[in-house]
Amino acid sequence: MYKKILIANRGEIALRIIRACHELDIKTVAVYSTADEFSLHVKFSDEAVCIGPPPSNESYLNIPRIIAAAEITHSDAIHPGYGFLAENAEFSKICEENGFSFIGSSAKIINSMGNKSEARNTMKNSGVPVIPGSKSVLKDVSEASKLAEKVGYPIMVKASAGGGGKGMRLVNSKKELESAFASAQTEAKNSFNNDDLYLEKFVENPRHIEVQILSDNFGNTIHLGERECTIQRRHQKLIEESPSVVVNDKLRNKLGSAAISAAKAVNYVGVGTVEFLLDKNLDFYFMEMNTRIQVEHPITEMVTGVDLIKQQIRMHAGKKYPKFLENFQLRGHSIECRINAEDPANDFLPSNGRLIADRNRDDKNIRWDTGVSEGMMIGTDFDPMLAKVISHDESRELAAAKLRKELENCHFGGFVNNIDFLINILGNESFLNGDTTTDFIARYNPPRSIEIDSNETNFLLMATTLWLQHKNRSNAVVLGHIPSGWHNARLPYQQTSFELDETELTVRYKRQRDGSFIDEKNQVAFINHVTNESIDIEFNKLRRRVNISQYENLLLVQHDKGNKLIKLIPRFKNEQELIQKGSLVSPMPGKVTEINVKTGDKVEKGQNLLVMEAMKMNHSISSNQDGIVEEIYVQEGDQLETGTSLLFIKSGDE
Repeated sequence: MYKKILIANRGEIALRIIRACHELDIKTVAVYSTADEFSLHVKFSDEAVCIGPPPSNESYLNIPRIIAAAEITHSDAIHPGYGFLAENAEFSKICEENGFSFIGSSAKIINSMGNKSEARNTMKNSGVPVIPGSKSVLKDVSEASKLAEKVGYPIMVKASAGGGGKGMRLVNSKKELESAFASAQTEAKNSFNNDDLYLEKFVENPRHIEVQILSDNFGNTIHLGERECTIQRRHQKLIEESPSVVVNDKLRNKLGSAAISAAKAVNYVGVGTVEFLLDKNLDFYFMEMNTRIQVEHPITEMVTGVDLIKQQIRMHAGKKYPKFLENFQLRGHSIECRINAEDPANDFLPSNGRLIADRNRDDKNIRWDTGVSEGMMIGTDFDPMLAKVISHDESRELAAAKLRKELENCHFGGFVNNIDFLINILGNESFLNGDTTTDFIARYNPPRSIEIDSNETNFLLMATTLWLQHKNRSNAVVLGHIPSGWHNARLPYQQTSFELDETELTVRYKRQRDGSFIDEKNQVAFINHVTNESIDIEFNKLRRRVNISQYENLLLVQHDKGNKLIKLIPRFKNEQELIQKGSLVSPMPGKVTEINVKTGDKVEKGQNLLVMEAMKMNHSISSNQDGIVEEIYVQEGDQLETGTSLLFIKSGDE
C-alpha cells in the first residue's frame, strides 16, 4: 500500500481524496495555487506545496511543477482526481517515468478513451452500440459541414479530448455550424490544450445514463449499477440520481454488460464510468468513457455502501476488488445536486464574491462534499461548483423531499448562486414523476429564484433591522451598556434601508418602554434571543429564529424557503455616475480573451464584439444596437468584475 499520495487537484475532490487516504492511514500532500492558499484541502492535508498563480496552465495544469512537488515531498503516488490532468495521457506517462504510481489510467488507455472519436470506433468494434457520427477527428469546418448533411441536423460538435460539457455545441442548422465549430474549438483549446473536434448525430430528448465500473489488475471487472445525470444546463450536470427511474433489472444488466465490455476492450484498471444516451424507446448508445473518478460518484456510494475512492486506491496498489461487490444490492435512492457560483436568471453566467455563510452539517441521510468554507473569496479562475449536496432515503420521493428540505434550510452563500433554482427543480411535478430528459430545463423552465410574499418580506426586514441594531450596540464604544433604541424623549422613528431583489425598502421603527419595537403600522416586534449569528424574533404574532450573516453591506438572511441576499443601503450615499446610453458592460466577472472589433467599426445589433472567459467557459458579448464603435475601454487579457464598462457604441441615429 502507498505511504504518501500527492493530490494533483483542488476543491472538494482534493478534500474527498484526503479523507479517504487518512482513513487508509496514508499521508497526503496538497498542491495549491496562490488563489487557494487558505483552501480546505491545504488545511487538512499533511503537507502542502504552492505550485504557482491561479491560471490553470501555471498551476494545476503545470506538469513539471506537480512532479517537482511530488519529488520534494517524497510521495510514492499521485492522484489526479477529476478534471485538470486526470485524463491527460502525457501526465500519466511522466508520472510513471518518474517513479510515481498514477492513480488513474495508463497513457495508452487514456489515449484510447480520452480521444472521443477513437473511443467511438473502439466501442463499435467491441459490439457496444454507438451514435452515428464521424469516424475520426474533423479536419475543418468544411468536412464537418459535409458530414452533418449526411448524418442530418441537429448534430453535436464535441471536443475529442473533452469532458464536463466543455468544447461541446448543439448545432441545429448549417448556418449555425461555423460559429459553433469555432467556439467549441476555442473552448476545447483553453480547457484541454487540444482543439480536436468530432461530430455526432444529436439524439433528441434522451436520458443521460452512466454505469460505474471497477477493474483490478487481474482482469476482473464489475459494475455497480447506473446513475442518471439528465438534469443539465449547457451539457453540464446539475442533478444526478441513482438508480434511474426508468431502468429495470433487465435493462440494468444490459447496460452493465455493455459497460464491462467497454472496459475489457481497453484492459481497463481502476474506477471508471461508461456513459450512454438512452432514447425514448430505451435503446442506448455509447457516448464516452471517463477514465477517472466522477464528480457524481457519491450517489453510487450512498446506494451501494462502497467507498469508491478507497477501492480505486487499493486496486491501483495491486489489490483485488472484494468478491462481495459482485453481489451488490442497490439500497434505496440517492440524489445529488451541484451548488454553483452562477446566475440562473442571467443564462447561468458565472458569479463571484465572498462566501459569507457556510453553516451546514452532514447527518445520517445528508452529505455535503465541498472544498469551500465561510469567509473564502470565490473567484472565476476555476470551475463554478462550490459544493455537492447528496441525500439518501428508501425511495426516490423521500430522497427528493429530503434534499429539497436541506437546501431550503441550509445557510450558505453571499453572492448569486443556483440554490433557489435547484429547490424549484426538486419540487417540480414533472421531475418528481420521473419525466426527465436532457432538455428538461428548456421544456419546463423552472423558476430561477424563489419569490416571497409581502408578509415574509416584512418579517425578514424587521428581523434583519433589529439584528443589525443589536450588533451595532454590542460593538459600540460609547454608552454600549444602554439598551438598543433607548431614549428619554419622544423621538421620530428610526429607519434602515435595504435593497432586496433590486427593490429599495425601508423599515421605520422605534423602541417601546417594555423593550418591544413597533413599526409604522403599529406591528409589534419582540426579541426573544439574539446572537451574532441569529435572532429569535416574534413579529406580528409570528415567532421564528432567523440565521443572518454579514460581510460589509451584504447580509444573507434565511427565510422559510431558503436565503435572501439583502444589501444594506448606507445612510449617506455616494453619487453614482449613470451608465451612458450605448455603453456595454460586463455581465459577469471574467477575463477578456478576444476583441473582435476596433474603434470606428460599424456594427449591427447581435454582432459578436468580444469574448470573455470565466470558470473555464467562453461567453460571447454581442452588440445591443446598430452603430459605430466609438471607444473600447478594455484589452485582451484584462480581468474584469461584473459591471465593468467594455466599450461605447454610438447609435447610427445620433
